[in-house]
Amino acid sequence: QVQLVESGGDLVQPGGSLRLSCEASGSIASIKAMGWYRQAVGKQRELVATVTTGGNANYADSVKGRFTISRDNAKNTVYLQMNSLKPEDTAVYYCNLMVRVRGYYYDTEYWGKGTLVTVSS
Repeated sequence: QVQLVESGGDLVQPGGSLRLSCEASGSIASIKAMGWYRQAVGKQRELVATVTTGGNANYADSVKGRFTISRDNAKNTVYLQMNSLKPEDTAVYYCNLMVRVRGYYYDTEYWGKGTLVTVSS
């Protein structure tokens, strides 16, 4: 019913920048919260940032001041601008959306398949 396509992961040097995108398509009536999570090797998945329909953002302490989450409601897309990247930011990044599918009366959580960000010199 709903498909998520992530892009933007890459190998980047410390101090560099990347922009991740996650576009949702399908039978979408509306999207509530949108967010990004990440999972490094050997660690649990953790919240990176979320953004509400109105644009209110919330960030993990580890990325505050370096990452910016934004959304384009017309395109059903959420972005994560990552600046001043550090080796500890290396992880698979997943987008997470709460979607109201057309014809349904409750929201469904969807996850992207993940995009790999590697920060290394």
